Amino acid sequence: MVCPFCAGSVERSVFSESENFRAIYNIAPIFPGHSLIIPKEHIVSILDLGNGQLGELILFTRQTTNLLMKVFRADGFNWSVQDRETAGQTLAHLHLHIVLRYTNDLPDPGDWYPRIQQNYGEILDSASREKLDDREMQKIVRKLREAAR
Repeated sequence: MVCPFCAGSVERSVFSESENFRAIYNIAPIFPGHSLIIPKEHIVSILDLGNGQLGELILFTRQTTNLLMKVFRADGFNWSVQDRETAGQTLAHLHLHIVLRYTNDLPDPGDWYPRIQQNYGEILDSASREKLDDREMQKIVRKLREAAR
């Protein structure tokens, strides 16, 4: 099976890049702005990154989060990495979720953690969430690309 993050079709979702990483918009966002940071190389675990790459990942994620918060007018964010299958990683390619948060998006902001525990398969790496259609996805990606310039 070809890794979807390594396939050429992922380019349609890319809105920003660094030397070793890409920011892509999530096809099934939990909340508006939900995006992923993925390495350009096929790397499975965050533990496989060199120190320089790890630093670049954090700095690029921070830069991307600032961009997303501005474009989507978010009030906060969560970063999440599921590393390996036992931690819930459903796709064997490192990906860091940037989940933007909004005032009153959940009854209690801390509900995020119990929701992950209770509905693990339905929240972060889930095919069960509603997917954006191609037209909507491309509209969002274009907007983010313009903002990233």
